[in-house]
Amino acid sequence: MKIVIAIDSLKGSLSSYEAGTAIKEGILRACPQDTVVVRPLADGGEGTVDALVEGLHGEKKLLRVHGPLTDDVACKYGIIAHEGKAILEMAEAAGLNQVPAHLRNPLYTTTYGVGQVIAQAISDGIRKFIIGIGGSATSDCGLGMLQALGYVFCDADGQPVGPNGIDVERVVSVDDSHVLPELADCEFRIACDVNNPLYGDLGAPAIYGPQKGATPEIVARLDAAARSFAGVTARYCGHDWAHVPGAGAAGGLGFAFLAYLHGQLQSGIQIILDEINLDAEVQDADVVITGEGRLDRQTAMGKAPIGVAKLGKKYGATVLAFAGCVSEDARQCNTAGIDAFFPIPDRAMSLEEAMNSDEAYKNMTNTAEQVFRLIRTLRA
Repeated sequence: MKIVIAIDSLKGSLSSYEAGTAIKEGILRACPQDTVVVRPLADGGEGTVDALVEGLHGEKKLLRVHGPLTDDVACKYGIIAHEGKAILEMAEAAGLNQVPAHLRNPLYTTTYGVGQVIAQAISDGIRKFIIGIGGSATSDCGLGMLQALGYVFCDADGQPVGPNGIDVERVVSVDDSHVLPELADCEFRIACDVNNPLYGDLGAPAIYGPQKGATPEIVARLDAAARSFAGVTARYCGHDWAHVPGAGAAGGLGFAFLAYLHGQLQSGIQIILDEINLDAEVQDADVVITGEGRLDRQTAMGKAPIGVAKLGKKYGATVLAFAGCVSEDARQCNTAGIDAFFPIPDRAMSLEEAMNSDEAYKNMTNTAEQVFRLIRTLRA
């Protein structure tokens, strides 16, 4: 029997690859003759760098870059050298969690650090990028990122503007004479799971501005700025990208990737499934195993384990899931492609104990062993 494992991380406890390895260990205790394949899993958001670097045998790097405010931050990103590929979560350089609540105001945050990471990776020979753009603190339409890559945006007096959200409204022209020439050879796959346009009632400022600290007055100002910037960009590149689904992602960072860097906005889980080549592994699998820290109704609405489950069902595999805990409404996962799911704690314990990495590994291994002892008995 062939079993393929692709389980999301148990945040704060086990990485994707650690959880998969624990399950593999339990399976082989019960069924030592079975073939077990472990693949990393993430959805393009938090944990994507860790999962792909570990699962694809890459390397993690740290780079000091301009944070969302004025201070530098240490940005973690991944390099898969043998594929010439970089993995980046933009929130590592410009995330909302890096801005104290009392300082949150998207007029004064920037994506400049995101561009600095891209520029460094390019200088190291990288030409392919996978970038998750969730969790931003910004609403600068990607202005800061583009400046870090060599674009110069000028105001009505011909003077370069700054990199923050407040500077977007001043842009009237684009100068690309200093852009990194290597950008023309780069490929950007952007993990984007929202459909918002750049501006308007469903645009980036209106929908996401308030959670980043924007008052109604600031939202109106940012919306007008985004509308103006879209016009300048359309005149520059000959196409209006403002209403493409996802253009409003990460405060307009999606728009910048579309209009200036020819990026592709795609479902995060689909990008990851492509990268780990899960389709090829699952085609002849008898059982597919997935899961995450908590299985609930939100899982069933399309999170990473459901992407794996749908792939498993495409090829007729039995799909199982393991989780740190399950909610009462997790039964909705059964109608979304997961045939059966199992919580891993084997006794009453505190949350702190359950999330301990060693405890979680042991529980995952033991639960997988017992499930596959049952499967071994049933197929005997």
